[in-house]
Amino acid sequence: MSAQNESGHAKNVANFEKLITYVIGYGDAYAPSNANIALSSLQAKAAEAHGSLEEVHSLLANYNKSVGERSAAFAQLSKLSTRVFNALKASGATQAQIETAETHHRKLQGRRASARFSDEQKEQLAAQGQDVRQVSASQLSFDSILDNLDKQIKFLTAADVYAPNEADLQVASLASLHSNLLQKNSTTVNQAATLSSARLKRDEVLNHPETGMIALAANTKNYLKSIFGATSPEYKLVSGIAIR
Repeated sequence: MSAQNESGHAKNVANFEKLITYVIGYGDAYAPSNANIALSSLQAKAAEAHGSLEEVHSLLANYNKSVGERSAAFAQLSKLSTRVFNALKASGATQAQIETAETHHRKLQGRRASARFSDEQKEQLAAQGQDVRQVSASQLSFDSILDNLDKQIKFLTAADVYAPNEADLQVASLASLHSNLLQKNSTTVNQAATLSSARLKRDEVLNHPETGMIALAANTKNYLKSIFGATSPEYKLVSGIAIR
């Protein structure tokens, strides 16, 4: 959700609270038969709306922090994978082993096994009746990275020839790194789900067509128009308060 929308929600809540201050100022003249727009109900809705905004803001801050930590943790993997692959090649591995490891390494780098066809090549192949569709080979989603890293680790574990002296290239260190990345990704995914739920709850509080804050504000204005008149100073004070 954009920062602009988040700001819009905050403005709506602030204007709703402003509307309530005018309602309070009208005193006993404000006596609606609809309990949903009674002063106490409006105040309760304002408190609920304000609380829902605060919850989203708090969860959003935690989520953004988690995203940053996850990105920083995963950023090291590209260069490390290159070092691991070179260590395997230097270990006396067979060509078959090197090719298998290269497949995993290439996917960790997000590279294609073959170059993408140019538009001219596609036209030539199509003229020959060949299927020229190419599916994107990028496998840089966090889940794909974790999956390919796990495959590479299991392959290296089975390849007895891979036994580097450098601690960070050893299988045990790679397995520990995988566990750490898995935990950071899981934390971020869970926080994203929690944030989405909080936003849905907030939207229900603000936008429900019958009991949401915006609907109550509209009904409150309609009631004030009914008791004071559309051209009255009392109604004009609230008619321009934007809550939408």
